[in-house]
Amino acid sequence: MTWTLARRAARLEPSTIREILKLTERSGIISLAGGLPAAEGFPVAAMGEACARVLREHPREALQYAASEGFGPLREWVAQDLGAHGLQVQAQQVLITTGSQQGLDLVGKVLIDPGSRVAVESPTYLGALQAFNPYEAEYVSVPCDEEGPSPERLEVAAGARFLYLLPNFQNPSGRCLGAARRQALAARAQALGLPIVEDNPYGELWFDSPPPPPVSAAMNGEAIYLGSFSKVLAPGLRLGYVVAPPALFPKLLQAKQAADLHTPGFNQRVVHEVVKDGFLRQHVPAIRARYKAQRDAMRSALEQHLPAGCRWTVPAGGMFFWVELPPALDAAALLPKAVDAGVAYVPGAAFFAGDARANTLRLSFVTVAPARIEQGVTALGRVLAEALSS
Repeated sequence: MTWTLARRAARLEPSTIREILKLTERSGIISLAGGLPAAEGFPVAAMGEACARVLREHPREALQYAASEGFGPLREWVAQDLGAHGLQVQAQQVLITTGSQQGLDLVGKVLIDPGSRVAVESPTYLGALQAFNPYEAEYVSVPCDEEGPSPERLEVAAGARFLYLLPNFQNPSGRCLGAARRQALAARAQALGLPIVEDNPYGELWFDSPPPPPVSAAMNGEAIYLGSFSKVLAPGLRLGYVVAPPALFPKLLQAKQAADLHTPGFNQRVVHEVVKDGFLRQHVPAIRARYKAQRDAMRSALEQHLPAGCRWTVPAGGMFFWVELPPALDAAALLPKAVDAGVAYVPGAAFFAGDARANTLRLSFVTVAPARIEQGVTALGRVLAEALSS
């Protein structure tokens, strides 16, 4: 018997990052590759108490099928929280998803036809490319500088279905758009009739000062906004959300119903129990402090151990350093040597929708202790120096 695959299946590819993570299972490897939150920051005790409370007070409702839109009180909490961050929305615009990755898939399913142009940053989030690829998107890379996409060059995206943005501590580059850049991008996108899909999984992970209000706040209610509980609570809950204009919400909801009926109601109720009384105001600052110390350790190690010609920008939040190597070096080709030396990273080429830059790589600092960061970057520096001298 021969199975005939759908055409879209040819565009499904393995996750570069998850394939690399398999390498890190080898004993002794210091992994600077994975974008995983630090497990030490998971609120295990608060989660245990919330689980017990939900099962004690609402056991049947929590274990039953639930509304596709999501748990009403959690949707209301999301709307209120976004309002406190400058984005005014109604709870009726909030769709709870099984991770924000599902939100990206729903956006692709509803908005992308075969051959549709989708504008992205350069580089951009690999997971978004994986979500949009099966719907046969054609990508337009918007020119970027150290702060992000250039409003003056946004004309290249004219006619695209939407512009996909990560304004806060972007994965992979770590960059954060300033307030003026956000306003300029929103104004130029509106002038071009270019919708914006704004993804914000890292916005709460700032180290010294919070980022400006979302780009969506300047889009007159016409943007799509995605958020996640993975980085502030725990990724294993698989809980995210999409905020959509009223005209789009019904179709996203229908796509959600076709995908999985609803996000697990038990998880939603547990998370609402945890966050409803202000828990995150005490919990997230501890995560920020931990990550800032690890960021500083990686900055120091990079300054000491990477050879001349390597460049990077110190992130003001998030989880990643983006490193540009001398032009002669290919990060993907060097990865096996790095693993042999005891360190792993993610080659940067996978984060480009168009012309990939082979001399780039991403380093994550949040799951490795400062002393191990020093060891890993030292090993990486030796591999790069040897490659430059050969």
